[in-house]
Amino acid sequence: MIMNKKLTWIILGLGASCLSAPVLASALQTSFGTNGINALKLRQPPYNLSGRKIAIGQVEIGRPGMFGLDKAVSKNLAISLAGVFLRNGPAKSNSSVDPHAYNVAGVMVSKDKAWPGVAPEARLYSSAVGSTKNMGQPEECLSAQHVALQNGGDVRAINFSFGEPLNRDPRPDAILDGNALLTLCLDWSSRVHNVLYAIAGNQGKGGIPIPTDNFNGVNVAFSSRRGGIFNKVDVSNLVGANQGATRRLVGKEFNIDGRGTISLVAPGNNIALLNPDGKLNKVTGTSFAAPHVTGTVALLQEFADRQLRTKQLNWSIDSRHHQVMKAVLLNSADKIQDSGNGLRLAMTRTLIDKQNQDWLASNAYKDPKIPLDSQMGTGHLNAFRAYQQFSAGQWQPSVAVPAIGWDYRTLDTITPVEYVIAKPLKQGSFVAITLNWDRLVNLNDKNRNELYDVGESFSDRGLNNLDLYLVKADEQNSNTGSVCSSISQIDSVEHIFCPIPATGYYKIRVQFRQQINEPTQDYGLAWWTVPVN
Repeated sequence: MIMNKKLTWIILGLGASCLSAPVLASALQTSFGTNGINALKLRQPPYNLSGRKIAIGQVEIGRPGMFGLDKAVSKNLAISLAGVFLRNGPAKSNSSVDPHAYNVAGVMVSKDKAWPGVAPEARLYSSAVGSTKNMGQPEECLSAQHVALQNGGDVRAINFSFGEPLNRDPRPDAILDGNALLTLCLDWSSRVHNVLYAIAGNQGKGGIPIPTDNFNGVNVAFSSRRGGIFNKVDVSNLVGANQGATRRLVGKEFNIDGRGTISLVAPGNNIALLNPDGKLNKVTGTSFAAPHVTGTVALLQEFADRQLRTKQLNWSIDSRHHQVMKAVLLNSADKIQDSGNGLRLAMTRTLIDKQNQDWLASNAYKDPKIPLDSQMGTGHLNAFRAYQQFSAGQWQPSVAVPAIGWDYRTLDTITPVEYVIAKPLKQGSFVAITLNWDRLVNLNDKNRNELYDVGESFSDRGLNNLDLYLVKADEQNSNTGSVCSSISQIDSVEHIFCPIPATGYYKIRVQFRQQINEPTQDYGLAWWTVPVN
């Protein structure tokens, strides 16, 4: 189906290119295999993860075709959908069907044997906003809310492979300050519906930055291959806030306060996918990086549900929280390839940015006030490492914790939360710790139906300020003696990646530094360290 011109440029702003050309199967293997996000390993025994019974969502201008409803896919059974909608109502047959949305859905849930998705058994609900001529952020918010309410209100992640340009934002002199209606909507929905939003990162000058100025989701840049391995931030990503000619775009294409835009990098260059007619295409852009993240959430959540069902120790319903998923994904990302001694947390690749610099050369590595690299976030998505991080289980600060783990907790402004690591950490080894929490956005619910309705608005209650420290286990009160810290005043993420200076016992400290809204704050935390054997 041919998109109207406005729909075309909005989607192409994310760099999608659908070229009707034969592609070798190895292209997909490097996207989901060991050279990509290493998700295929999780399909095999003993893991056997494919996203079974896990609901995920998709919101775009168009939607993928659904077998039995749309002629465009009458001969193609590769993608099975749990539900398709037009905004917050049922989809109309043969209407709003879009190859781009079909390609994005294929990354997540394709069942084709030669070209499977990340989580082929996941339940995908997809809503089309419809033509952009008379639709805007209110209708996009309605669509997101409708998807979030599917599956009995249990949707774990929602994919956004589209966005809004600032010139369509109705605010006068609109800038990326987090206050566009759609951005506020997503941050509200993250908390109220407990869903992780995977957002395609902005791309190309004059792109579509809303809602990349969100706080509570995961913004995804895309990588390209070097030597067959996805390990370089693609040059098409618009992610550097102060680089030469892009400086004039600050405030237009980047967050105005210097807050980090990119959370993760995932494969997105020359990805081989099936079109609705069953033909193979090569596609490129952040549009196709984001669904790698959404699909990975489905795999991890299937595992979590399995652990809960079999009543495993150190597992609770906290594993479903979007803050936990975000912490796990960001903390397990690849930065610097391990040399084989495990000191770099067994990372599988060295990711480089557009200037061919690695994470150790980044401001994020050198400056504790900068948790996320402007191009790389915390690194490259690795689904298997995310599984390793997540499968270590939940650990409470009341007992000594293992070298790898995660937690979900609430703290107050008075007492820091400390996690004492049970075993001494090895000198020269790296430690990775990620903390994240939500910006508080409330719905101004005029009719008190607890739903967003067109004409209603949101209130930004702001972001409480939390800090993260790694300190020696016997250190009591002051943070001045911390070994490593992440102390951003503007981000909703703190991230530590640093070497251990001397073998010894250490602890992680989470501190409520400044109250902006409520006196208590929920957070997700994940850590990965290397103990002495």
